[in-house]
Amino acid sequence: MSRFAKFSWAVLAYNLLTILWGAFVRATGSGAGCGNHWPLCNGEVVPAAASVKTLIEFSHRLTSGVALLAVVAMVVYAFRLYPRRHRVRWGAVASLALILTEAAVGAGLVLFELVAENESMARALFMGVHLMNTFLLLAALALTAYWASGAAAVGWSGRSVSPIERWALAAALIGSLLTGVSGAICALGDTLFPAGSLQEALLQDLSTTSHILIRLRLLHPLIAVVAGLYLVFLGSSLARRERLPAGLPVGKTLCKSLGLLVLAQLVLGTLNVVLLAPVWLQLVHLLVADAVWIVVVLVVATRLRVVEPAMQPAHL
Repeated sequence: MSRFAKFSWAVLAYNLLTILWGAFVRATGSGAGCGNHWPLCNGEVVPAAASVKTLIEFSHRLTSGVALLAVVAMVVYAFRLYPRRHRVRWGAVASLALILTEAAVGAGLVLFELVAENESMARALFMGVHLMNTFLLLAALALTAYWASGAAAVGWSGRSVSPIERWALAAALIGSLLTGVSGAICALGDTLFPAGSLQEALLQDLSTTSHILIRLRLLHPLIAVVAGLYLVFLGSSLARRERLPAGLPVGKTLCKSLGLLVLAQLVLGTLNVVLLAPVWLQLVHLLVADAVWIVVVLVVATRLRVVEPAMQPAHL
């Protein structure tokens, strides 16, 4: 693996950690730790008298800034190594664009005060958009690293994949996105309206007088189970095919890993409900959700590959 490929995978891993820290900010109600100021924190570059919540929010901003710088470095590195219109360049540029929109959405949450105890539907919509942008960012980062590791280009049209399979792969991406968005809204409901017991949580979910964010929590398990079973079936089906990438043994491993990750995620989701969503379990649940999404993206990229010799950088 080239040095650039290793660096790209490291950037992806670091962004995963940054995303988890962002979830910790939300789960601990620390989103208003810097007030409604952005990019300053409580009107200061470095907060002087910082509370615990301020430190949590400020540290998230610092780690997010480092993530942005890492993506910028990846783009510069890619433009130095790869020729014009190379897929690695496109992936790096897409990563930069998406991490900038990620920062913009995060800034919007702070500036519009859609943090801490805010219970509005506007916040729920922002959270859904935030999650979708995060998933697209992870997809761009993963594809950049994957292509830099020697994987072929991706094309929606091609003779190697039937139209039915192409739409089956598209359904996997859409189902994963919907699961992630509903999960983000569900996690927000758990944070804003914690229950003292499983029975109380179920009564809240079923009550017609409950807040809309509580009642929306029921959607996530339903979407997750349907999408999860579909992904298990798809991964198992693709793993049995003989037309998996001949020169890319990781293809079959990805398909098998998809089913295992989804099953693990369904178990974690069940525990999350039973244990009333403790913060540590929310973070583990999110990490596995991100891993499932990345594997889905790479499986789709593997199946929709363009059969041609992979271009290599001019010098490594």
